[in-house]
Amino acid sequence: MMFTFKTSCLRKLPELCRKHCFSRTCIQAFSSRLVLGIETSCDDTGAAVMDETGVVLGEFLHSQKEVHLKTGGIIPTVAQQLHREHIAHVVQEAMNRSGVTPGQLSAVATTIMPGLALSLGIGLHFSLQFVRQHRKPFIPIHHMEAHALTVRMLQPIEFPFLVLLISGGHSLLALARGIDDFLLLGQALDEAPGDTLDKVARRLSLTKHPRCSGLSGGQALELLARDGDRSKFPFKTPMGQHYDCNFSFAGLRNQVNMVIKKQEQMEGVEPGAVLSCVNDIAAATQHTIACHLAKRTHRAIMFCKAKALLPTSNPTLVVSGGVASNQYIRKALTVITDTTGLQLLCPPAALCTDNGVMIAWNGVERLRAGRGILPFDQEVSYEPKAPLGVDITADVKEANIKLPPVKLNIPD
Repeated sequence: MMFTFKTSCLRKLPELCRKHCFSRTCIQAFSSRLVLGIETSCDDTGAAVMDETGVVLGEFLHSQKEVHLKTGGIIPTVAQQLHREHIAHVVQEAMNRSGVTPGQLSAVATTIMPGLALSLGIGLHFSLQFVRQHRKPFIPIHHMEAHALTVRMLQPIEFPFLVLLISGGHSLLALARGIDDFLLLGQALDEAPGDTLDKVARRLSLTKHPRCSGLSGGQALELLARDGDRSKFPFKTPMGQHYDCNFSFAGLRNQVNMVIKKQEQMEGVEPGAVLSCVNDIAAATQHTIACHLAKRTHRAIMFCKAKALLPTSNPTLVVSGGVASNQYIRKALTVITDTTGLQLLCPPAALCTDNGVMIAWNGVERLRAGRGILPFDQEVSYEPKAPLGVDITADVKEANIKLPPVKLNIPD
């Protein structure tokens, strides 16, 4: 079965729900209040069963990391095939561990945007077959919304709060005002930080490094950076003269590639060999990425404060996505939150990367609020590219906020 992506399902959810009478009263009629979450937006096949209080009853995850490490990156057709081969087992295992039968579910929540088209299609195809077979409501999920709201599963955080989402495919700053209400403050103009880290790791041939076997590019760089001297290669922080909250990492990667090439010539080695200064390059790369993220986040905080978009009592910055598990980057952001009076909250590392738990939780939030629940026979499309919320990046740029000096003395 083919699923097109010519319209935005989530933007039409309120209209669809009114049309099909899935009101709050109707939602409250469900007795078990259990949600199955399914995630296939990139290279992880995840599923989880959760009750409406946020308790995970059962979960299972199949990672494709080892396969993609061997191929030097994610090949969409390979990811698609692996999702196809494993999704039924992943979902069944999560259900088995939960002790829940399909008949006891209140709804199924699945990532339908954004992500790799071929991967999203597998998850959506499976989910629609499942809900139609068992006649269960379907909850389409925006992947980035799920990342943004995961922390609310762990502790009560009231809206609004600031969100920094950083991963292999995304880098954005947004103000979360509700479960489906976001203001986009800034986003990546070229590539995401996780993508940059992976590409630098590949250029450094870290899969050949004895300490980096089985690690992703970002994990390998973080490990080696602990023993490196970041001052040996003072890379320029991107977009220093652009007073907005957008990100750019491609220029930094070019800087790093030029240094690697120069060092290979100096050491008399061919590309593909592990350089003697690899730890220093890793440390400098990580530090520059951390500084760029910290400075753009600082401006977002100043903008939100100037526009009274954050509460005066206990304002919060939530950082999520795969790159959020990097401890050095967290320390850099802590310098900013300490300076500006915000509390910094991050999900545990296992919930920063893609997983079925965060999708189930987003489904629970929508189920409780009666927002975006569709009947099992509703046609749904996936969208590889899907913006998060209302774009006000132009307003941020127009504010032209210059940052006060802050020393980013980040402890190693």
